[in-house]
Order: sequence, then C-alpha cells, then structure tokens
Amino acid sequence: MEARGDVLTPAGRRILDTAAELFYGQGIHAVGVDLIAKRAGVTKKTLYDRFGSKEALVAAYLRERDERWRAWLTAEVEKSPPADRALATFDALAEWVRRENPRGCGFVNAAAELPDPGHPARQVIADQKHWLRGYLRRLCEEAGVTAPDGLADELLLLHEGATVLNGLSVAADPVGTARELAERALERARAA
Repeated sequence: MEARGDVLTPAGRRILDTAAELFYGQGIHAVGVDLIAKRAGVTKKTLYDRFGSKEALVAAYLRERDERWRAWLTAEVEKSPPADRALATFDALAEWVRRENPRGCGFVNAAAELPDPGHPARQVIADQKHWLRGYLRRLCEEAGVTAPDGLADELLLLHEGATVLNGLSVAADPVGTARELAERALERARAA
C-alpha cells in the first residue's frame, strides 16, 4: 500500500490526482471508487492495492493538499521581513483561495462530510489546523508580540473565516477584510 512518504507509482499518482480533483470539486461522499478508478484509467483492484480503502485515499488526498499548502504558504511568507510575516499570510491566502480554493477550504469541507472522529482523515484535518495555529504563533513571536498565543488564535479565526466565506461568496473580499482586522489586532498586540 502506498503511504505517506512513499514514492507513488504512476498508477498511484493518477489515482491520487484524480481523487483530489473529484473529492474537492464534487465532495467526498458524492465520489465513489468506481469513478476515481475509471477517470484514473486503472482498475478498482489497483486503487485498493495502492491505497487500501477509500478512507485511506481520502486521508492521502488531504495529507498531500496540506503538504502543498504548507510549502506554498511558508515560501510566500518567507519573502517578507519577519515583522510583516503574520500579515503576509493573508496576502498568500488571497492568492491561494483565488487559485486553489474556489469551493472553500478543502479541510473544512472534508470535516463537514466526515463527522466520525475515527475516520483516518480527521487526524489529517486536525493536524493541518494545529500546524497553521502553531505557524501563526511563531510568526507572532517573530513580529515581537509579547502574548503570541491570543493573537495566533485571532489570526487563525480570521484565516478560517475568510476561507469559508470566500468559498460561499458571501462577502466581497473576505480575505482582504480579514487582513485589515489582522493588522488592527497585530497593532493592539504590539502596543500591549
């Protein structure tokens, strides 16, 4: 079975790429393994040989999405001076949601479809959100904030809310608004 850290076979790569496109675009429950296998040009047996189960394939899809997001976000943020990096996460988020998240956060979407805490994807989702909170906390420390935990929580809420509202098309520029609120929060935290 192809697992995290393993190099995917060409068939495994096609399966994972196809599953990622379908799961994000149509929803996890709406997409069956028959459709994934057909679109990937493999048999169901190959899909199960490579991933073991649909649940494991969902977890692999989310894990890879998380790895892409982390690598992209950190590379974008590192272009800014340390004092500006917490806010730079919102600039990076604006580009990411435009290119990668037209339907909202893939992790929030998956969490809504997977209420069972025992589903293997739930841990991937939790790990992704904990990582983002920790990353924001580190950036708050780099920005000179004396109480980075509270500000990291605020920034995480703004990130998540902006991503969800962007996917719902509820507000004109939720990421821009979140960035403005984050800037105010950062100013307050620095003044404290």
